[in-house]
This record gives sequence, C-alpha cells and structure tokens, in this order.
Amino acid sequence: METGHILITGANRGIGLELARQYSAEGWQVFACCRSPENATDLSQLAAKSGGGVQIIPLDVAREGAIQILAQSLQGQPIDILFNNAAVYGPASQARLGSTQSDSEEWMHVFAVNTIAPLQLVEAMKPNLLLGKHKVVALMSSKMASLSDNTSGGAIIYRSSKTALNAVGKSLAADLAAEGIKVALLHPGWVQTDMGGSNALISTQESVAGLRKILEQFTPEKSGQFFNYDGTVLPW
Repeated sequence: METGHILITGANRGIGLELARQYSAEGWQVFACCRSPENATDLSQLAAKSGGGVQIIPLDVAREGAIQILAQSLQGQPIDILFNNAAVYGPASQARLGSTQSDSEEWMHVFAVNTIAPLQLVEAMKPNLLLGKHKVVALMSSKMASLSDNTSGGAIIYRSSKTALNAVGKSLAADLAAEGIKVALLHPGWVQTDMGGSNALISTQESVAGLRKILEQFTPEKSGQFFNYDGTVLPW
C-alpha cells in the first residue's frame, strides 16, 4: 500500500502505540489520538524521534464535543486510514452475573467508547476520508463479538458492545460503498497488552503486522467482513 495519512485512536499504549510505531516507520504521517497526551510517555518519545511524522492529538472519544473539535482541527486534511482502536473493557465482574452486569452507567460508558464513538468518528471524518487515496475505516472489534463463537458466556457488557460495533461496521460498509470508502472489522488476536494480560498468545508487534497486511490488501469486495489478525474470516 502506498504511504499516506492515518489517524489512530487510543494510540498511547498497546496496539494503538504499535500501530503508530509501525506506520511511522513505513513513512506514513500518523495522527496519534489519546485521552491524556501528558501521560503518554512512550508515544511522546516516538513523536519526538519521528521528525514530525507522528503528531499527537488529545482526544477523549467519550467526551461531549471532542470528536467535532478533532474534525475541525483536521479540516481539509486527507485521511487514508481511520483506525478506531480506542476501547474499554468495563468492570472485571462481567465474568459472572451480578449487579455490575446490569449497571446502566457501566453499559452506557462501554457502549459510548466502543460502539457510538467509532460511528461518530466516521461521520465526522468522512470528508477527510473522501480526500484520501485509500479510504479505509478500520474498526477494532474482537472475537468476543462473535455470537456463534460464544460458548463460554460472561463479559456481557464488553461482548455486546463489540457485537454492536460489528453491526455498525456492516451497515457502514453498505452505506459508504458508493463513495469508495471501505470498512474493515478486525480482531487483533489475544495480545499481550494491559487488556489482554501477560498470558496472551501474541505480541503487539505480531498483531499489528497482521492487521497492517489485511489493510494493505483490502479491496471493496472485502468491505464489511470480519477478519482475524492472520487474515482468516471470522464467524458472526
């Protein structure tokens, strides 16, 4: 894929940080969004060494008006890949039925970050995507979104937010096809991050390398499909 401009949310750590690192190393202009840039030490170091190739932008996707401010600040700027990576898991007690499983505030926050914000970002950044060469929206989903693969239960808040995100992505793929914008639904694998834990199977480097390969080979015919990081199609 020819280099271009990529906007990444949740770029301060884990997969988001590695996305910024790898795309920057390949010569892309990276707009790295995170909630608290002042605390993003590793991202700040990457930006300092990038010679302007990594630009840090403050963005709390759950804060009212923040996405509109972002869009205004990047007005007229082509975006080739919009990578919606920012996500939250929600309460650890989701592993079992209990009060937090049906806590409406917890549900609303997880859905605000994982499901609603990605849609709002696509809506706000659509003019930028139309200016770009590649016109790709990447939505970081999860294998836990799969209904047919769910044999263990639990994590109802997180699972449902990602299943809803898949539904958003599938609709966007149809809605945006005529304008040449493609939508990829991605599972990063079980990755060694703060969310994935130290017992996870793959590194952030391996996950991101796989995700990048999918996007490099992404065609309109693949838009709206649900992919594992290794390129295999996942069941809904």
